[in-house]
Amino acid sequence: MTPFLRIATVGLALSLLAACAGTPTPRGNPVNDPAEGVNRAVHGFNRGLDAVVLRPASKVYVAVLPRPVQSGIGHLADTLAQPGYMANHLLQGKFDKAALNLTRFSVNATLGIVGLLDTASAMGIAEEKTDFGETLHVWGAGEGAFVELPVFGPSTVRDAVGRVVDLGTNPLKNALPPAEREISTAISVADRLGKRGRFGNTIDSVLYDSADSYAQSRLIYLQNRRFDLGLDASAGYADPYADAATADPYEDPYAE
Repeated sequence: MTPFLRIATVGLALSLLAACAGTPTPRGNPVNDPAEGVNRAVHGFNRGLDAVVLRPASKVYVAVLPRPVQSGIGHLADTLAQPGYMANHLLQGKFDKAALNLTRFSVNATLGIVGLLDTASAMGIAEEKTDFGETLHVWGAGEGAFVELPVFGPSTVRDAVGRVVDLGTNPLKNALPPAEREISTAISVADRLGKRGRFGNTIDSVLYDSADSYAQSRLIYLQNRRFDLGLDASAGYADPYADAATADPYEDPYAE
């Protein structure tokens, strides 16, 4: 990424952050969605994109590629993401977790055949994911309003800022030559297709079988995200994806 684009990325992130810096993260399960009309329109676009492109492509992906190849691509995508996780853990002051990210990257990039094997997990080295949205949370930024992002789906203003920064400042991807950077992007896309295919029944139940797919996906995202950040631990949270392999694909996980 050129210096100009880095400056533009940081500038956009700071301008977006100003919108949520003074907004505390809600407790319980309130929904702050002042732009619901626009968000629903974007959700409709994302749902159509999924129906026409992502869903059929993911079915072909999981049907054609052998499972070991899919796993290798997923492990490689995870390895490429480790430097970004490490950078954010350093910014959060979580140096022990940053050290784990560095260890996972080193082990999988060498003993794991350039990341194709998850040797680190086999050795008991835990996965420690994070992102710049969590970094902003640690720094005290409120989550801001809910937003539905084109292509990327449910988010909040704070997490949208984090996504912009993560996309523009990944230390490993920025260090790669242009050709290798494109390969890295292709690996990330392939990994997303694999996840869409493996969790297809659960995702379909939200997008196509629920009475209001927008409200459903919004609730699931906010509950998952707040739980991941250590919020609302006493709110009776239940992850609807925890038993994705055995769950009824037509059951609404939040139906009363």
